[in-house]
Amino acid sequence: MSNDAMPAVAGTPRLLLRLEGAALVAIAVALYAKTGASWWLFTVLVLAPDLSFLGYLAGPRIGAAAYNAAHTTLGPIALALVGGFFAPASPAIAIALIWLTHIGADRMLGYGLKYGAGFGFTHLGRVGREAHR
Repeated sequence: MSNDAMPAVAGTPRLLLRLEGAALVAIAVALYAKTGASWWLFTVLVLAPDLSFLGYLAGPRIGAAAYNAAHTTLGPIALALVGGFFAPASPAIAIALIWLTHIGADRMLGYGLKYGAGFGFTHLGRVGREAHR
């Protein structure tokens, strides 16, 4: 598949996925507020998933894998379940909600999961300089 033919969501489904991201931000922040956890913790960790960008130093395929691992809801949901079942009111739940906030904000802004062709190729369409070519 050529780089120009990377599949991407368009039209109403794209809008719905972006709105879903906004809803994820809203619920994660509302639930975080209920935990009583520190807003300093939230501020410090909300951009932590973007450290996965460092994977791109090893090339676009490894970068995409690292980015996708940090930007799917599977990780924070698993963390919240573990924290909720094994250590109620643990920091794991607060961290999971921060992580979900980040993922939701990315989706809301149009940053989707990455393809191995390069950072700009996402399931929600092209981003960055590539989007404007």
